[in-house]
Amino acid sequence: MIRLSAITPSGQVHLGNYLGALRTWAREGTEEDVYFISDLHAMTSSHNPQRLRSMTREQLAVLIASGISPASVCVQSDLIRELGALNWVLECTCTYGEAARMIQFKEKSLGRDSVRLSLLTYPVLMAADILLQGTAEVPVGEDQLQHVELARALARRFNNAYGEAFLVPNAVVPKVGARIKDLSDPARKMDKSARSSTGVVFVLDEPDLVRRKVRRAVSSTEGIANLTEILASCTGEEPEDFTGRFADLKNAVAEAVVDQLRPVRERTLELLADPAELERVRSAGADRARERAQHRLNAALRLSGLS
Repeated sequence: MIRLSAITPSGQVHLGNYLGALRTWAREGTEEDVYFISDLHAMTSSHNPQRLRSMTREQLAVLIASGISPASVCVQSDLIRELGALNWVLECTCTYGEAARMIQFKEKSLGRDSVRLSLLTYPVLMAADILLQGTAEVPVGEDQLQHVELARALARRFNNAYGEAFLVPNAVVPKVGARIKDLSDPARKMDKSARSSTGVVFVLDEPDLVRRKVRRAVSSTEGIANLTEILASCTGEEPEDFTGRFADLKNAVAEAVVDQLRPVRERTLELLADPAELERVRSAGADRARERAQHRLNAALRLSGLS
């Protein structure tokens, strides 16, 4: 059974990404699963090509350094020919109304005079990501359930109209993991695209920088609850176990975070310093994903009359 998850290179990987997703992927994933860098999805709004390339490379290194099997990791754009072909077939299966009803499109386009067409159509590309790999389960948050439902609808519609080509995937909402909030504004989650990085701890931050960011965290009730959640997630203990144990909660959190991120940071820097090895891993991942996808793409093209 194949599960598929992705991370978009819109910025550096942060503590919330690692504790909430990457660490789970490393613990629970298998070599059959697919964990990819969704660099094509990062192009739905204005982007810097050089930064996109750099962030893609960095995120690939972080995924591997986090303990995710290199056999299950790939970069989305390395399959651009296969995805492009299937994306067109699926766009010819999808209706405008289905795409326009996507809540994220409505939210991100609200109040803007002009948006890229890809912002409207990227859920179809997401469906291509899912269906091309024969995905059985897609672990997603509540905000992505609608996109997986679109993938299910398109798979069923294609299969009914032309013949069986796709496995109909199921959305799975994982057990709620760490909900890490911004240290300077705990009313919002930690975000790799945040305008200010003051309250965002990045995986590649120097240890002293991590300590400074944690020690500057707001000390409101929400801020303390956030620090306690981080400490619990890093140590594996229940939040209530910390009551009265730490005279300096911020120092305890800072050291726990530094210890948690140290091996990931060090391994990531090693990989980034060895471009040949990173490229070898990336190329091998692309080959595996392409091989797994090819027969499914060929069937879709044949059944739809294109080959």
